[in-house]
Amino acid sequence: MILLRSHIGLALRTYRMQQSRTLRDVAKSARVSLGYLSEVERGQKEASSELLNSICSALDISLGDVLQSVNAQIKVHETPTLTVVDDAA
Repeated sequence: MILLRSHIGLALRTYRMQQSRTLRDVAKSARVSLGYLSEVERGQKEASSELLNSICSALDISLGDVLQSVNAQIKVHETPTLTVVDDAA
């Protein structure tokens, strides 16, 4: 099962790590608690649109960028894998 909150959290964490920023730094900029941001990144909490906007602003990225990243991740997980059966073997 694909959980949207897990993919959103992973995308946010990826952007944060690419910027070499700490949870504490981003939480402070986004005005959310460090613990809550950590839970969002780990996919344990589903962030509201207001909170997502705040985190995106703190990371200086658009919500659209995050959603595009999430869309790409979901497509990878939804793509069926075909198995070739060789009857000649």
